[in-house]
Amino acid sequence: MSAYLFTTPRLGFRTWKEFDLDDFAAINADPEVMRFFQKPYTREDTQAMMERMQNMFEEKGYCYFAVDLLETKELIGAIGLGWKTFESDFTPCVDIGWRIGKKWWNKGLSSEGAKACLDFAKEKQIQEVLSMASTGNLASIQVMKKIGMSYWKDFDHPDLKNHPDIQRCSLYRIQF
Repeated sequence: MSAYLFTTPRLGFRTWKEFDLDDFAAINADPEVMRFFQKPYTREDTQAMMERMQNMFEEKGYCYFAVDLLETKELIGAIGLGWKTFESDFTPCVDIGWRIGKKWWNKGLSSEGAKACLDFAKEKQIQEVLSMASTGNLASIQVMKKIGMSYWKDFDHPDLKNHPDIQRCSLYRIQF
């Protein structure tokens, strides 16, 4: 296995590898994990996401990283930074996000990983990081608060026009 870009006490962050596809596709296919997205991802959707993340890493030096639990070397999901360009008064912007398998929920792993990604953003001299989640996604909003982000505003996500149940989003930010 390749070396990690950075670690926390429990997590290792790295770029995506072909061998991640089965585990990440299983996480992305879970309707509970994907509750606040348009739909669960197919294997092809997951493959495309992994390729986008690799390309983003090559272009920007960050992405939603593949994250392993160091103790077992299991892929738990993705935590990292993204580049958002959808039509809005706050884009383009760097955002932070996470998606981990249900097996690892409620263990503080998203918060631990997101804090490390904020440190990574500071090292990259990124001056502001945003995060957004559907207003009903209280678990993700709690992570945003836990990692020191401040509520900015609510907005209707333009990419979710056909999904009114998840279109209203809360936007948080942190500046360095």
